[in-house]
Order: sequence, then structure tokens, then C-alpha cells
Amino acid sequence: MTERDEHDRGLGRRISRDALPAWRRITAGEPRWVASVAIIVVIALQLALPDRLNLSSRFLLPAIEVVLLITLVAANPLRIDRVSTPLRWVSLTLIAVASLANGYSAVRLVLEIVAGDHRVSAAALLATGGAVYLTNIIIFGLWYWDLDRGGPAARAAGLRRYPDFLFPQMTTPDVSDPDWEPQFADYLYVSFTNATAFSPTDTMPMNRWAKLLMAVQSMIALATVAMVLARAINILN
Repeated sequence: MTERDEHDRGLGRRISRDALPAWRRITAGEPRWVASVAIIVVIALQLALPDRLNLSSRFLLPAIEVVLLITLVAANPLRIDRVSTPLRWVSLTLIAVASLANGYSAVRLVLEIVAGDHRVSAAALLATGGAVYLTNIIIFGLWYWDLDRGGPAARAAGLRRYPDFLFPQMTTPDVSDPDWEPQFADYLYVSFTNATAFSPTDTMPMNRWAKLLMAVQSMIALATVAMVLARAINILN
């Protein structure tokens, strides 16, 4: 093979690589601060709930979440581009702890409404239900973000080819920015639409775990919205 042939072959590889959309190639990794702000919002919403809706002490689970978040930020302060099994477990544990706290709050709130023990104003009930509902959206957005194709670091490294969530940009590459790749805001939008429409909208779950997780989120959102609104309307009447 001549030197010219080697040059043309290498050029062809670079063109082929560059022609791939960003979500299928190695990238720099998304900024850490976006997901960190979302977690801080979740912690703030948990602390704002009444004591009776908190599992154990009001500050126990939020304190654990803060420690785990600090660990993740210290390891990847700017961009999430470090593929590490221990860090991935820390991230999943953080989301699991937040899920446990909000799941307990949602169940306790619904049980109180069913039992008729909720003796608060309609405004306070709506505020509490809204905090649980909003926390539910953020937490499931974090789950989708941290599980799709192995998480943000694995996506940046291009370790997995097939997506767990099929975004519109993946199916319409001719009209999409080749530098587009899913980031936390995209998964948060998926979570928001699933919690409000109780079904997927423009982004389709491709694997069974994604479908089951979206079903669980829809059930929690539906129960919270239905029970809180019904009780609030009853109080106003």
C-alpha cells in the first residue's frame, strides 16, 4: 500500500467519524453543575416538607445526599467525563436515597388523605403536594439521565452504542444538529412530560427497565395529583 493510499484511508476514517452525530461518538462530557443544581433543589424541597412526611429525622436523608453530592463534585468538578464504577455507585446511591425520601413522603401524604387525617388548609395541602410532585419529576429525570447507556460518563466515552431512550434528534439526523447529544435537561423534560401526560410523548423508552421506570413514575404522579386535588377541592367546599 502506497503512502497516498494510507493518507486517503486515514482521511476516510476521520470523515466517517466526524459524520457521526455527537450522541454516537466520544465527546467532552456534559457540565456537572446542571445535575448538581437539580439535586440541591430536591434537597431543599425535602427540607421544606412538614416533619410528619419525613422519614426518620428531617435532616438525616438530606445530609446523606449532601455528602454523596460533594463526593461526586470533588471527583468530577467541571465535566462528567470520568468512567468509574465506584463513582457510578455513589451517583446511583444518591438518587436512590432521594427516591426513598420522596417515596415515603408521597405514600404518607396519600395515606393521610385517605384516612381523613389531613387537617390543613387547601393552600398548604396544595403546596405540600406540589413539592412532592416536583421532587418526583426531578428524581426520575435523574434516574433516566444516570441509567441511559450507562450514565453520562459512559455516554461521553461512547461505551454503549444502543440507546435506552430514543430522542427525536436520533431518528431525524438530517434536520438535527450533529453536535446534539442528550444531557440532563433532555431527561428532565422526558420526566416532566411523563408525569403530566402519564405516558411517553416524543421520547420513547427502548428497554424494559425504562418502560417499567416510566410506569412507576406515572403511577406516583397520578396518585399524588388525584388525591391532593380531590382533598383540596373537598376542603374548599
